[in-house]
Amino acid sequence: MGVEVVTFGCRLNIVESQVMKRHAEAAGHDELVVVNTCAVTSEAVRQARQTIRRLKRERPDASIVVTGCAAQVDPASFTTMPEVAKVLGNAEKLEAASWRGLAAGEKAAVGDIMTVRETATHLVDGFDGHARAFLQVQNGCDHRCTFCIIPYGRGNSRSVPMGAVVEAVKRLVDNGYREVVLTGVDLTAYGRDLPGAPPLGRLVGQILRHVPDLPRLRLSSIDSVEADEELLAAIAGERRLMPHLHLSLQAGDDIILKRMKRRHLREDAIRFCESVRRARPDIVFGADIIAGFPTETEEMFARSLAIVGECGLTHLHVFPFSPRPGTPAARMPQLPREVVKERAGRLRAVGAEARRRFLATQVGTRQSVLVERGDVGHTEGFALVRLPPGLSVGAVVDVAIARHDGEALIAA
Repeated sequence: MGVEVVTFGCRLNIVESQVMKRHAEAAGHDELVVVNTCAVTSEAVRQARQTIRRLKRERPDASIVVTGCAAQVDPASFTTMPEVAKVLGNAEKLEAASWRGLAAGEKAAVGDIMTVRETATHLVDGFDGHARAFLQVQNGCDHRCTFCIIPYGRGNSRSVPMGAVVEAVKRLVDNGYREVVLTGVDLTAYGRDLPGAPPLGRLVGQILRHVPDLPRLRLSSIDSVEADEELLAAIAGERRLMPHLHLSLQAGDDIILKRMKRRHLREDAIRFCESVRRARPDIVFGADIIAGFPTETEEMFARSLAIVGECGLTHLHVFPFSPRPGTPAARMPQLPREVVKERAGRLRAVGAEARRRFLATQVGTRQSVLVERGDVGHTEGFALVRLPPGLSVGAVVDVAIARHDGEALIAA
């Protein structure tokens, strides 16, 4: 049956899953399942454990290796599972030697992620099931938001040198990819640990300058307060940099933002969106928002609902607050779970209506769409499009938008 990798969580995990698959295959493994976990919420960890049990039932002869942020933060919770053969840390999983020596040593090989000081591009020539390529340019995070466990799974911020990134983009374009997505845990922290501290905007400029055959460059989630002037100039003036930004907002109330230990206030987010929209009128904003953070009152939550319209958000990732052991927010006064779920539902409904309004503005236009599997694709602004059958996966096509169904645009 070969090597199967099951990926939870972020785009960074998608990249690393491809790296692990190639290491495991090169090491000659057969009947191996790798579960690359996420630790962003307790629900993500629960789903990973549930998946491990299901996979063992479906493939009883396979060895199961568990890695990723949940395994890094709490390896014991997986080593005690009888279904698991090996637990690898986030640094160990990317080392070819780990896959050559899976059967050796203790059941868990998880080092101190805080001692890792460098990161590098990985020679991934393809992404199974993905028409776009994801490129890791940064890992780790130096911030300590009170709700977040991820720095303890990823370590401190570290960046890939610009020259290595540009060469990696060239290889991906040579392999036929028409869109590359730059990924990282804290993408706008890029470069601070490198000589001369080149910011993310300079990296974007170097990629677009030195890889002229790349049609589409996209950014994953950014922290708006960290956006540098060169990045803002690139967003305004570089048409190959896609007009879509996913913002790490988390809340719309200043008191909650301070209790989260975020680095921006409500007006900062609104001002950023207004400024970028003036510079690039076709820009589309998405955002992460947490519902039901500890101590959040109904009035505070109303400000999170309102910021969807005030920032002009069209894509929401809504997270019902989930206390993570070891974080300050887990020790704060918690809201009842039914309140958290109800607020998350209301926030999703507001997000769905914002998406419907945005999709309606696209009807009757022509859009450039990256064709993906299943006869769907995404516009430059990352709106989902249902396409006519028979188009080549990975191609960028120009289509007329006939209508929408509330979830996606429908091409003529």
